[in-house]
Amino acid sequence: MAIAPWFVCGPAALLAALGHRRGPDPTVPTPAEDWRTAVVDVVIPVRRDQHTIIHCLTSLLGQTRQPRRVMLVDDGGIARDHAIQLAREFARANGIQLQVVMRTWSVGKAVTIKRQARGFDGDVLFVLDGNTVLASADYIERCVRELYQGVGIASACGTVEPLRPAQRQAMSTRPPFQRWLGDDAWRDPLAAGDPLHRAWRWLGDGYRAHVARLQQGFLDCGLMCQCGGITAPSGEAIAYRRRYLKDMFDRYEPVRGDDLTAVEDLFIARALATEGYRNIRLADVVARVQYPEWQHLPRQAWRWTTALLQNDMYFDPLLRTPLVATRHRLRQWWRRRRRRGRSTAATDQRRVREAYRQPFGERVTLQQGRPIGTGMLLLALERIGYPVTLVVLALAGAWGALAAMAGVEVALTLAITVQLAGPGHRRAALLQGLAATPLRYALILLDPPAMLWFAGRLWLARKHRWYAQRENDGDRRAAARALRR
Repeated sequence: MAIAPWFVCGPAALLAALGHRRGPDPTVPTPAEDWRTAVVDVVIPVRRDQHTIIHCLTSLLGQTRQPRRVMLVDDGGIARDHAIQLAREFARANGIQLQVVMRTWSVGKAVTIKRQARGFDGDVLFVLDGNTVLASADYIERCVRELYQGVGIASACGTVEPLRPAQRQAMSTRPPFQRWLGDDAWRDPLAAGDPLHRAWRWLGDGYRAHVARLQQGFLDCGLMCQCGGITAPSGEAIAYRRRYLKDMFDRYEPVRGDDLTAVEDLFIARALATEGYRNIRLADVVARVQYPEWQHLPRQAWRWTTALLQNDMYFDPLLRTPLVATRHRLRQWWRRRRRRGRSTAATDQRRVREAYRQPFGERVTLQQGRPIGTGMLLLALERIGYPVTLVVLALAGAWGALAAMAGVEVALTLAITVQLAGPGHRRAALLQGLAATPLRYALILLDPPAMLWFAGRLWLARKHRWYAQRENDGDRRAAARALRR
């Protein structure tokens, strides 16, 4: 689920547009470390991914940069399927070493990442979900290369798109996949047979592709140019500096434990940004994800909304960036005014140069803020303000103003997505955008109830247990019922 601007006329979209106009930082980096010597380890969290794990491993074998080790962690618990069995058969057929961890109880993806960040000794920890396919052969290589363009970069990911049936079929013709098949024929278990299911699948994938263009092609690219990073990386296929990740878990585990809000990837990104690290996205490499049908979108949207609210509450110093940055600039101006007449000339003597360089430490965040914090604040205001405005106009009976606002927003959204699609794909992008608009507005109007539920749960019920832990508790309750039977 993507974090796209709900209102493309809003301040976050305008900030991204300014970034597109400004362009990237022209500083030529001089890295202190060579990315070619970095040791890469891959961890694949698996949870009911038996229909995609072979495609995932096939794409991993086709990478130009091969990892030192690959570990599969089945966190399915009571809901475990045959993903690990199929992965072992694939590894034997292709002669690769595969480490496997099977847990009796589901503990969540955050615990998996934490344990491997501490247990591995490599330089880069690449997290690849079991439902994800690396469509670009140089995905890992490009992520590792950009990760080492500066010490301030903590994570790197590519563009994420839906995995289509035709792409799954094309993946099944690759030699590693065929070696696993042997003399058997492969039939896609996720292929929709009847026209109705094909239409549902097209609608869900079209909505996600439409929102991905807004988030990744427009918002993230603009924030990359303006602030040097993005607000929410794609956790399905992401490369981390392992040492940074380990330090982050050591810092927050005594405070938060393993409940890293409803979306652990978002928590990790905010925690790293608080320390002064940047999360970046590469536009020239692509990963494809097997998403569920559109019926699952309301639950995912609810989960993302509560996760954003939780992370905004936890990392509010990032959202206070405009205020503390203004105060910091005023203090600097006053100090320069008092030192007027003195020699303050200085030259940059650093031998290691890095674009968007900033000092590290949470203390700096509290005193000066972070550039990406402005984008986070504007996005939070949009996600709260636009749905509430729509509801207020509807309750007030101002249908003309409501139609005008929604019409302008839809027109600008379609124009942006069509422009980002590029020649040859603009017609399909327009059709996807038109079909996705009613679903997108339905999910927009789901935000106010989610906000009220979050506020009531936090301030009235005083409950702080997050989505991951509730899901794991559900697995334990299911197991207890099975034992009683």
